Amino acid sequence: MLLGDVLRGIPFLCFTFHCLRVSVSSSIIVRTSRLTFRLFYASINYYRAEARFIYPEDIMSFQLPTFTPPNFNSEQFMNSPDAKHSKVVKDGVAPCGFYLTSHLPTYYKLNGKWVLPQRSSLNCAAIIKNDTVVIKELRDLTIGEEVILAEVSDGSEGVFKSSGLFDKSVMQTAGKAVETSFTGDYNFLYELMKHEKETGGYIVWVMGPSVVFDHDTRVALSNLARAGYVNALLAGNALATHDLEGGYLNTALGQNIYTQESVPMGHYNHLDLLNEVRRAGSIKNFIAEGHVKNGFIKTITELNIPIVLAGSIRDDGPLPEVYQKVTEALTAMKAQTDKATLIICLATMLHSVSTANLASSYRIAADGSVLPVYMYTVDVTENVTNKISAARENIAVRSIVTNVQDFVVNVQNALVPAAAIK
Repeated sequence: MLLGDVLRGIPFLCFTFHCLRVSVSSSIIVRTSRLTFRLFYASINYYRAEARFIYPEDIMSFQLPTFTPPNFNSEQFMNSPDAKHSKVVKDGVAPCGFYLTSHLPTYYKLNGKWVLPQRSSLNCAAIIKNDTVVIKELRDLTIGEEVILAEVSDGSEGVFKSSGLFDKSVMQTAGKAVETSFTGDYNFLYELMKHEKETGGYIVWVMGPSVVFDHDTRVALSNLARAGYVNALLAGNALATHDLEGGYLNTALGQNIYTQESVPMGHYNHLDLLNEVRRAGSIKNFIAEGHVKNGFIKTITELNIPIVLAGSIRDDGPLPEVYQKVTEALTAMKAQTDKATLIICLATMLHSVSTANLASSYRIAADGSVLPVYMYTVDVTENVTNKISAARENIAVRSIVTNVQDFVVNVQNALVPAAAIK
């Protein structure tokens, strides 16, 4: 019998102690014609004590939603034909009538057996390889590959797709708004991130540049990375540029990274940063030269965490690591999303929609179980989060409409021990 089985249902009391902290940073003497007195600059932080009952199963038994395969012994599936297929005759060109893939789990019948690919992706082709099915981008098709053909996915042509195989909680209902309560989404994310870290998962972050325009957010992201909650970063030239600018010149787009006050000639700062990194030859070399004092890019570079920077038509510079060819950027992004067990997208519709299209909504674990690959999309504009959810076909996606800086700090405070926060 497991310890969790013995303790299940027995609550224990958990205390959380906080305190009142007053710190004096400096003082000045003020003199008038009648009085002389001293003013102190002080910061006061109030903390509280909490006590609550926690059940062991609440902390010992986090489980991802269940997946129930179709009953392939039923008459509907037994009588279905094998999926038709046709060869590729020109690289990057699918044969006429190819089946266009979906994020929803889709089975293909080969030699009388229904097969689920290891990963899915939107608007791709399904090819037959070694008696299984692999999802492949149309541009990557090569001569001789066998591509599955179908017009419908109800099983009648050897292809079956369904939105009802996962527990219903995996499907997000549309219409999340700024007024929506997100407490449950936050709490689920905290437990999911801990689960992924403890079980060897792969957490991919997708970010827009506004994420790093705030001092506390850059600190929190670095703390999360050091704590093991960041396994890859997908972003653009701007995010890396402005984070490095913050570490190099203490500004982002020429504004002080903490006060947001514009500095003289600050509009040159990010261009000066780009010039210096290009002189050094790479981000890694520039950091090694000692120019960058702090920041998220510095932290994950020193931790050897993969960074994929996809270029755009209006990039300054760009940084040497930026992929300037779109298809190469997508291939590099997909190499990371194919490993992802959780994806967190912050304040970028462009990169988030691209990731939503690329990344699988599920994965097949080593024990054969089918698990959702959740994508969290966070933005202050509900239209953005709803569009990203739609690009994901509303499966394995959760939206939070809020300020991304507050979101990141909340995640840090929930997951990183106070003693480890720098």
